[in-house]
Amino acid sequence: MKDKSKDYLFEYPDFSNIKDIMYDTLEKYPDNTAFILKNKINNEIKYTNISFKELFEDVNNFGAGLYNLGLKYKRIAIISKNRYEWIASYLSILLGNMVAVPLDKGLTENEIENSIIRSKPDAIIFDNGLADVISKIKEKKNVNIENYICMEENKDYITFSEIKEKGKTLRQNGYLEFDNAKIDDDKMSVLCFTSGTSSKSKIVMLSQRNIASNICAMHIVEDFKSTDVNLAFLPFHHTFGSTGILFILSYGAATAFPDGLRYIAQNLKEYGVSVFIGVPALIETMHKRIIKEVEKQGKTKIVNIVKKVTNLIPFVKRKVFKSIIDQLGGKLRLIISGAAPLDKDVWKDFNELGIKIIQGYGLTEGAPVVVAENAKYGKKGSIGFPLKGIQIKIFNKNELGIGELAFKGPNAMLGYYEDEEATKEVFTEDGWLLTGDLAYIDKDGFVFITGRKKNVIVLKNGKNIYPEELEMLVNKLPLVKESMVFGMPKEDDLVVSVKVQYNEEYFKENYPDADERTITNMIWEKIKEINQTLPTYKYIKNLIATKDEFVKTTTAKIKRYEEMKKIRYA
Repeated sequence: MKDKSKDYLFEYPDFSNIKDIMYDTLEKYPDNTAFILKNKINNEIKYTNISFKELFEDVNNFGAGLYNLGLKYKRIAIISKNRYEWIASYLSILLGNMVAVPLDKGLTENEIENSIIRSKPDAIIFDNGLADVISKIKEKKNVNIENYICMEENKDYITFSEIKEKGKTLRQNGYLEFDNAKIDDDKMSVLCFTSGTSSKSKIVMLSQRNIASNICAMHIVEDFKSTDVNLAFLPFHHTFGSTGILFILSYGAATAFPDGLRYIAQNLKEYGVSVFIGVPALIETMHKRIIKEVEKQGKTKIVNIVKKVTNLIPFVKRKVFKSIIDQLGGKLRLIISGAAPLDKDVWKDFNELGIKIIQGYGLTEGAPVVVAENAKYGKKGSIGFPLKGIQIKIFNKNELGIGELAFKGPNAMLGYYEDEEATKEVFTEDGWLLTGDLAYIDKDGFVFITGRKKNVIVLKNGKNIYPEELEMLVNKLPLVKESMVFGMPKEDDLVVSVKVQYNEEYFKENYPDADERTITNMIWEKIKEINQTLPTYKYIKNLIATKDEFVKTTTAKIKRYEEMKKIRYA
């Protein structure tokens, strides 16, 4: 049988650092648009296209300016929303062999301060939206930052533009120290916080080889093109976002920035978006909108019939379902989903409509991608195969073949910053990195994630329940926006329970007079129907319904620990 996991579709670009990858792109696509910027000037929208040649001028000029400030080989934090100056700063830091410290703009002032204290940057680059927070942190004098750099005009701080202009002048006068900086492929180049609040999260040390190996390995299995337009949904401070944008740039493709979740459909059409990398929460929201529109037009039955026919002749899908694809701007052809499991039916629906969805799996410690489907092979519910150069292994399998997923490869982190004990906990003696996720491998080599090891509900009778499996079933209910399944302690056992955020919009449209009690009862009736499809030991026996949103990370994962605290003290 052919080994599908090694059936590579494209040429492998063998680079060991980001500088070589980016300069290869510049050589191939100097005049391609790298970024599309939208600005509002005098109530008029203006678009500016930044070419790769212009991007690299900005990167080299800003980098030379950073060197001039005495930041050569130093540590620099970046904190802002996704924007051009973020990625230009990040590239300057990496191409100058400095150390990047991406920080989460969604943290509180105290958490941002704590992140700075723990990661010890020498400088910080921020936008005006965070200027007040940064000023307060600066005034407290608990951090040792030498240079505060604002991305926009700000009378209190040196700005991105000022540093860039200084660097430009230096380079014009023959200063090429930054341009000629040699990259140490294996030294710590990025300090990235794992999800969670800054007091509990770990800081992952990544090298340029870690990240470059990931980008190169994805090139040989994913079908991106230099003519593609990407929409940067994922926060850049997260490794999935920062590696993702470097991956997009490495193709010579263009990137635009979204205006917010409410404007997804508008932005997809506005920029002619053909590809993007996103999280399931976003992709499933898009799917719900499509299904709702199809139902509204009374076409559900005919669409389902036609999908069966087009599955036999896939090249006609985009023509047949043009009106549906047009709801997503008309050009969207490829989505990479990661950071959490994607609903199996959403994966199936998009692929049947002619929009390819690639599901992948990774973690910050893996820079981040470990396993992914590819442009040729996919399987409903699977995360695909390990990328080139990565080995995987299932530890402590149970009778179903489920155990903890571990990996080895050039993408495996250097370790946790200033935390040898935590590093030893995740690396085995023979070098396998334990992910904390449970998985199994089927007979065809496809990998399936069943849930987080720490989330498994272990009943007194020894049965294991994977919350993620039940959550997918509950989340399919139109009454439910999102859910979290957990074990509620009762005497010496656990009761399988679920907390749901109900869909307010659905109830307003269909049951405008329903009160909280009625809503809870309606959801409970539907959950009892789900129970009838499950083995008895998996029955959900307790329900908490609320209209309030769950506490989440910036990649839309529910913070279970925080939610459990709320439930305990409610």
